[in-house]
Amino acid sequence: MRRTRFDDAPCPIARTTDLIGDWWTPLVMREAFLGQRRFVEFQRSLGIPRAVLAQRLDRLVDDGMLERHRYADHPPRDEYRLTPKGRAFWDVLAAMWRWGSDWLWDDGDAPSVVLKDRKTGRVVRPQVVDEQTGAPFDVRRLRIGRASR
Repeated sequence: MRRTRFDDAPCPIARTTDLIGDWWTPLVMREAFLGQRRFVEFQRSLGIPRAVLAQRLDRLVDDGMLERHRYADHPPRDEYRLTPKGRAFWDVLAAMWRWGSDWLWDDGDAPSVVLKDRKTGRVVRPQVVDEQTGAPFDVRRLRIGRASR
């Protein structure tokens, strides 16, 4: 069965889904944020098949989320570094983290992995806010409309 592409859709959610819509891509990006750079590190952390990982890394490089940097010539070996576009993807992963933490554990249970501030060690709970006001989003106050040109 052929995969439907959304890379030309007018909706930002559809275009983002086109890029990260498989279950491995957000996990590859998570590992990049955790400092993994080399193919073998990604594979070891994720337990992902080599062919699948190669495909995901190629797509993330082609779409400007990661850059390939050669670290050995014989045999050729590359490492993968986050680009500015890739670093901006942290906001998406943080929103997924928060939603998953809030909704995917039974009552009374909590994830065994948390986000912590590097300096203070304080647990951090991401929240999506309006960049102009700093106020949390309330979907009841939003609507989707056409951009004015």
